[in-house]
Amino acid sequence: MTTRRDCLKFSIAAAMAAALPHRLLASDAAPLLTRAIPSSGERLPLVGLGSSATFSQVARSEDASALREVLQALVDGGGTVFDTAPSYGASEQVAGELARELGITERLFWATKVNVVPRGGDKADPAKAREQIENSFRLIGKDKVDLIQVHNLADIPTQLAILEEYKAQGRVRYVGVTSTSKPAYPQLIEAMRNERIDFIGVDYAVDNRDVEETILPLAQEKKIAVLVYLPFGRTRLWSRIGDRPLPEWAAEFDARSWAQFMLKFVAAHPAVTCVTPATSKARNMADNLGAARGRLPDEAQRRRMAEYIDALPAATG
Repeated sequence: MTTRRDCLKFSIAAAMAAALPHRLLASDAAPLLTRAIPSSGERLPLVGLGSSATFSQVARSEDASALREVLQALVDGGGTVFDTAPSYGASEQVAGELARELGITERLFWATKVNVVPRGGDKADPAKAREQIENSFRLIGKDKVDLIQVHNLADIPTQLAILEEYKAQGRVRYVGVTSTSKPAYPQLIEAMRNERIDFIGVDYAVDNRDVEETILPLAQEKKIAVLVYLPFGRTRLWSRIGDRPLPEWAAEFDARSWAQFMLKFVAAHPAVTCVTPATSKARNMADNLGAARGRLPDEAQRRRMAEYIDALPAATG
């Protein structure tokens, strides 16, 4: 299966960037584009870092030192948003430890989650939910966490109510809910319409545009911030792209790699607050941040991007 590494080999810009240290790339670059959190006006960089997938895999390994460089590349490049969850294995713990070692804990916008509903169940034990939340505080190393969301819409009445208590106490700045499952979208839409939330987290990619129909317009209407997960289509986009060179017309919106092409498509939607691709490589982190610089595609260009991807063969494997 084609990977991101394979695709980078066929990107001239990426090949040129490979000759430069990620810190140099970050320090010489323009500031990141930002977008406001609707409920407060606070602005966040359009691209951040997720900690599932490859980040989580490395966090579980004996040597997680590569993640130190990833976090350093994030902040060196002007990024702040770091999205994690207790269910991402050792990601929350390792990131908290590395951030303290690097002295960047307070520079990050920490977004984590809560979900203590047993597999196959539908109710959360409030005591266990509070225990999980307190453990996140301990691992992250902050008395106030920026964002905690109810993971996968699990028992929203119980767990969101607990998060609202923490917010009222000043220990959590923002609250929200997440879902990356299309069958659960109706429940997500219901929560957006009926609950007092600051954020949602959803899956969105150039080949996965279902949230454009109702969810993203509703987020704009309800003034709810949007974190985007899985912007590379659960890695299937790398397989579909294969060894194709980046189209020359991608330069019209300053995309210099396939990763930037994919991330800029998502980031250009006005409802999106921040895109959080996961990675375990500092060079990929620096490349991802490039999607939040320069021009973003307009609607006509986004249609062209989607049509190009839709015409590619389906992912294999």
